[in-house]
Amino acid sequence: MTTATKNQQTNRQTSQQAKPVESKQQQSKKSNKKTSHSDLRLDDDNYYSKDTDWFWQSPTWFKKFLNCEAEALAELKGDYIPDFDQTALLAGNYLHSYFESKEAHEEFLENHPEILAKTGKNKGKLKSNYLIADKAIECLETDPAFNELYQGDKEVIVTGELFGVKWKGKIDCLNLERGYFIDLKTTAKLDKKYWNNKEHTWESFVAAYNYQLQMWVYQQLIKQTFGVVCQPYIVAVSKEKVPDKAIVSIPDYRMEEAKREIEMRQNHIELVKTGQIRPNFCGKCDYCKEHKLLSSIIPMDQLII
Repeated sequence: MTTATKNQQTNRQTSQQAKPVESKQQQSKKSNKKTSHSDLRLDDDNYYSKDTDWFWQSPTWFKKFLNCEAEALAELKGDYIPDFDQTALLAGNYLHSYFESKEAHEEFLENHPEILAKTGKNKGKLKSNYLIADKAIECLETDPAFNELYQGDKEVIVTGELFGVKWKGKIDCLNLERGYFIDLKTTAKLDKKYWNNKEHTWESFVAAYNYQLQMWVYQQLIKQTFGVVCQPYIVAVSKEKVPDKAIVSIPDYRMEEAKREIEMRQNHIELVKTGQIRPNFCGKCDYCKEHKLLSSIIPMDQLII
């Protein structure tokens, strides 16, 4: 995998305009005082902490609240930990760290020894259920177009304000000089269709996971941080035996949909977070099922509504 190493060396020489973020991170790391929100500064060490999640909204948490307010609030408070298979998440992070830098990838492996076999002939190597991540990496790093496009600063932290609320974001690859940013995504199959019950239509994995919302937010935060309007792209790679890949753009109307959704839903979500109104229960997630009490009798046909 020497191609990616060369790319990582090239990446550090490109997109010099993004240096202000690095200097802010360095300044933040020099001060570990977090006595109040006014003292809070974002850096790589605290970006995913609950303190910063409370203070800054993010695409990840906004989408959690869209899915189920009760579950998201309980998780944010630390009262509930979702029980799900970590394999897909760790495989995705493994791929992200690889294309970030050699150092980031080594640090990821040190922090997650559970993905490596401890015994047998594969001792010290990836466990079988993570091998697909290596295939996805090889699929991308041997592609000239990907190597040409995935140039810029990696894991860039950006902040800003959207409709009066503070937001944060972390950009996989930001190239200010060429005016674009990239988010790496892994998915089961690129052309897999997902049924949208609300809209009564099939949609792509990008729409199903509301990635257009993430991309609109990132575009706005980049503009506020650096004064540059960047074009969003998703580089997607499938988790198949033979991985597929694509560079995906987001149409303007999808970006507008994301903007409207945030504008319409954000105030309500902030009121839920601050305890001014009670959260709604979706009735479908594990958290809701755990707290469900029988209160009515429903007709048989209503079971599938």
